[in-house]
Amino acid sequence: MSVADQLRVLIVDDTSTSRLLLRDALDQIGVNKVFFATDGEKALKFMMDTPAHLVISDVNMPVMDGMGLLKAIRGYKPTQRVPFIVLTGQADKAIVETAAKLGVNNYLVKPVTVPKLKTAIEAIFGKL
Repeated sequence: MSVADQLRVLIVDDTSTSRLLLRDALDQIGVNKVFFATDGEKALKFMMDTPAHLVISDVNMPVMDGMGLLKAIRGYKPTQRVPFIVLTGQADKAIVETAAKLGVNNYLVKPVTVPKLKTAIEAIFGKL
């Protein structure tokens, strides 16, 4: 069984189109265990109940944004080492720097392509 077959991924984005595009991209690289949350607060509850192996989160969301989610996940002992990829609509240096300080594993600029997503995940887990 490959890494991709076993990987449980939580996609966190308030836009349904983005969630579906990411799910389709993950499906194309063989990742089928995909879960969704529409904001950071719902994602944090999900992670406390049934942690995923990887979180892919948008930055700008209502209720709790991606940076708040990253900080909360890093601050909660059972999830503090879960890999986290930040999605942003713009390559903003301040966002990247803040995410790095909070312990992000990787970041992607929207729109996300399948090859870029695969590269970002493989940088964390190795060959899928």
